[in-house]
Amino acid sequence: MATPPDFDIFLMAPPGLETALYDEVRQHRFKAAKQVAGGVQIKGTWKDVWRANLELRGCGHVLARIGSFRVTHLAQLDKHARQFPWGNVLRRDVPVRVEASCSRSKIYHSGAAAQRIARAIAEEFGAAIDEAADVAVKARIEDDLCTLSIDSSGESLHKRGHKQGVGKAPLRETLAALFLRHCGFTGDEPVVDPMCGSGTFVIEAAEIAANLNPGRTRHFAFEKLATFDAVAWERMKAAAQPRVPSVSFFGSDRDAGAIRMATENAKRAGVSAFTQFKQQPVSDFVPPQGPPGLVIVNPPYGARIGDRKPLFALYGALGQVLRERFSGWRVGLVTTEASLARATALPFLPTAPPVLHGGLRVMLHRTAPLP
Repeated sequence: MATPPDFDIFLMAPPGLETALYDEVRQHRFKAAKQVAGGVQIKGTWKDVWRANLELRGCGHVLARIGSFRVTHLAQLDKHARQFPWGNVLRRDVPVRVEASCSRSKIYHSGAAAQRIARAIAEEFGAAIDEAADVAVKARIEDDLCTLSIDSSGESLHKRGHKQGVGKAPLRETLAALFLRHCGFTGDEPVVDPMCGSGTFVIEAAEIAANLNPGRTRHFAFEKLATFDAVAWERMKAAAQPRVPSVSFFGSDRDAGAIRMATENAKRAGVSAFTQFKQQPVSDFVPPQGPPGLVIVNPPYGARIGDRKPLFALYGALGQVLRERFSGWRVGLVTTEASLARATALPFLPTAPPVLHGGLRVMLHRTAPLP
């Protein structure tokens, strides 16, 4: 039951963006990538687990599959959990928490299942159980098969460690990265955001262009596992090859506080040398000097702000500015309301299915280069 040299690793994607994450995973040359519901499955070693956490921008959590067994009742689950070689992965001096889910199985009470596994870990292995622990053992019991995984990430991977200042309705970095990818951004063209808020799209684009690993400055739960090698991890991080982008990235917002936050966030991320933020209304928004690129924006929308009626004029003004001043630029617009997107009068391409974000169903509307 020991973890084999190559084991299954599950990379969680925001629902609806599995294909974009799959493209990123293949670009980073992980082995045996397979798109599945909720994410992408690969095969690899613990070093691949570390690398996925370090390099992948669109992944929310990296789950390492450490074993599985069939169970039909709680006593059987208790027996298997007590016999499981937890010491291959866990450390006795590091607290853990246990989460369980049950589907189409004779064991249907997830709380009781989690309790049995937690008690087995505490009594047989000797690690403390703490609901606030960074290290999480996840048990999924489906069709009477119990699959055990370790959440190697800890905090969600959208928490890069740079964005301390956030606005009223921030977009997660993982979602921003996948939307940028869906818009065809590869790092060699300028990106502008006329309603930048705390700067997520602009900073994410700048990091991609600079070849900066998203996990370069944060800590992960896998650093507290028995499988962790601190020297090899430092060597992996040091192997990164940042570059100076050939283009710059621009954000603007009418709110002075948002611009301050975005500027400070960019500085913490190490991209202030090639990002610019300016306080201005949408009506003053003009293209930067240089080649056309991508305009990407997450404007206010009704479900997020409360009343969508005043927003039609805002979207209309944005669309007019883009149609009149941004010939040759592509546009990506995120909103919950198709009617608001239509208010821009932009020639949007057919849309992909909506994506869940913060309890809302948001949709990315894209254009080809504007005439």
